[in-house]
Amino acid sequence: MTASSPKTIAAAQTALAGARPLTAALWMGGAVASFAIMAVAGRELAAELDTFEIMAYRSVIGFVIVCALVLGSARGFSQIATQRPGLHVVRNVFHFAGQNLWFYGVAVIPLAQLVALEFTNPIWVALLAPLLLSERITKWRIIAAIMGFVGVLIVARPGVAPFEWGHAAGLGAALGFALNTIFTKELSRTDSTLCVLFWMTLSQAAMGFALAAFGGMALFSWAMTPWVIVVGICGLTAHYSLTSALANAPASVVAPMEFLRLPVLAVVGMLMYGEPLEIAVFVGGAIILAGNLLNINVERRRPSDR
Repeated sequence: MTASSPKTIAAAQTALAGARPLTAALWMGGAVASFAIMAVAGRELAAELDTFEIMAYRSVIGFVIVCALVLGSARGFSQIATQRPGLHVVRNVFHFAGQNLWFYGVAVIPLAQLVALEFTNPIWVALLAPLLLSERITKWRIIAAIMGFVGVLIVARPGVAPFEWGHAAGLGAALGFALNTIFTKELSRTDSTLCVLFWMTLSQAAMGFALAAFGGMALFSWAMTPWVIVVGICGLTAHYSLTSALANAPASVVAPMEFLRLPVLAVVGMLMYGEPLEIAVFVGGAIILAGNLLNINVERRRPSDR
């Protein structure tokens, strides 16, 4: 591994010195709670709605909230103007696909398995970024990807337990979220967070209603109304909390905190749906997380002149 320059070490030390790990942990607590509640809401809604309908209703609620935030901000609706509409379209297609696959996975496989498979997201980012953002591929990214693949095999256990469509959906969701991360990184150079959220919720509401219309759009019952609202709100609070956590501490500090989602969702699945606590899921998830941490720490120590 290339030795880090004094400038790189100093920058890393400065970042860590300015970190607020307790604040980051509180924000990550909010993110974990939001993801857990959204998973439960998604499974409850699956009894009446398909994934396109869930995304349509969720995005409408998110769009209303984002519009209120934009209206209340100093720049108002002037900040939603973008010079990169095509990139917004591409980003939202992949995010929409990933989110639909995630809601499908929530409904058909144990929650802990879905979360463990979703942890491959950063590894997909590490592999795809060199192709899409012209970043350099490294041996450490390859090692992290191999560790992620081993972790997936342990979680899914092909040949021992049936590999279901839900497992494929979990991996597909992670890939969709990874591409979303890459394109969001590119958009963040020119567009504000509210601009990205505005076009995300608007376009995904349109896609959700358009695709749901093919099968006949279903209107949710009054009993499902609270869950629809919860999905719409938690979809925003989860990502806002995660972003806030990263703003208060480096990714190398925040990433291990995100692993809390696995035991939390495992316990939720056990208490609410009678899902078994499987040691293989925790072992596989830990290996996937270790691959993520390896890649994060190596990238943080690399010289910045790349």
